[in-house]
Amino acid sequence: MKTALSLALASTVALAPAQDSSNRYLSLQIEMKQAIARGNAWLAQQQKEAGYWDDPELPAFTALALTAAVRDPAVDRKSPTLPAHIDKGFRWLLDQQKEDGGIYNKGLSVYNTATSVTALTAAGLEIYEPAIVKGRKHLIGEQWDIGQKKETDNPNDGGIGYGSKNDRSDMSNTYLAIEALALSKKVIEDGKHGQQPDLDWDAAVTFLTRCQNLEGGKDTLPETAESPQNKGGFRYGPAETKAGEDKLPDGRTALHSYGSISYAGLLSLIYAKLTPDDPRVVAVKEWLGKNYTLTENPGMGAEGLFYYYQTMSKALSAANIDKLVLADGKEVDWRSDLAGALLTRQREDGSWANANGRWMESNPVLVTAYAVMSLEQLYYSIHEQP
Repeated sequence: MKTALSLALASTVALAPAQDSSNRYLSLQIEMKQAIARGNAWLAQQQKEAGYWDDPELPAFTALALTAAVRDPAVDRKSPTLPAHIDKGFRWLLDQQKEDGGIYNKGLSVYNTATSVTALTAAGLEIYEPAIVKGRKHLIGEQWDIGQKKETDNPNDGGIGYGSKNDRSDMSNTYLAIEALALSKKVIEDGKHGQQPDLDWDAAVTFLTRCQNLEGGKDTLPETAESPQNKGGFRYGPAETKAGEDKLPDGRTALHSYGSISYAGLLSLIYAKLTPDDPRVVAVKEWLGKNYTLTENPGMGAEGLFYYYQTMSKALSAANIDKLVLADGKEVDWRSDLAGALLTRQREDGSWANANGRWMESNPVLVTAYAVMSLEQLYYSIHEQP
């Protein structure tokens, strides 16, 4: 049996070490470790008697709190068992798994299942593997393919939505599902669970390409209109954005790129194994450098700020970016900047919350989990050496 947390560090590709980290980040690491401990202590106090966090109808909240808990650097990774309250949380989470493999209650099956599969994978216990395998099948089954001619003739094809093909696929659910599938792939690679299905990765890349503001590719949609300030970034869906639009001189409409989804796009392209020199990867990194900030979610202001921090921490680590190049050619230490933004926003009781409630970010359980996970990502990307 794998020991508890043996997969915690391996549960993300986003653990690239920084250069000269022992000298450069020593004080910051200490601060982050303390903030992580305080955040997880606050989350532990919020756990309900039954084992879940916040809302039993949304297992994702429990999954996010559990991921934050098992990745805490203070937890003993050599122990074959999990701390009692974490074990209780996972037992509750497993009880929510349905016959179709999804881990959900009232809808949003992809969002809830993806975050749950990621949490179960991070725990690193062999006893969770059957649930992970079933959860993977559910996510793969939610990939869109509703056209008649080929797997990507509908703009939504290749992507994944909230769990209903009567609506549409989107970048957020697609990224979360891709992440869960990529991280949990180690569970099925040795073949002990038999032959397992996989995502149609080519179709997924087609969908990702359709959500990027980049003209000229073979998968670019006719309605994609690239404008200088949006070039290379991502929007919520092939023909949808949350960040507004511009009318171009030629009469077309340019849908705005925005920060959190652009980082989600970069991370998804990396998990799909596109190379660093792929034009889509190059273009989104350029957009992110031009729009780099820690004061807001670019294009969205305070909306989704902590989701933005989460996707930033994972994507830039996965891309092996030590210093991010800005529009003027200067380089920034994004790890120090992001850590500072998170540390200064932690409240006295150890929690975090966003004053802007869009996408449930006024909920301190959700936001504290986001913040702790972001700090853990930063901590390990600095701490773990080859």
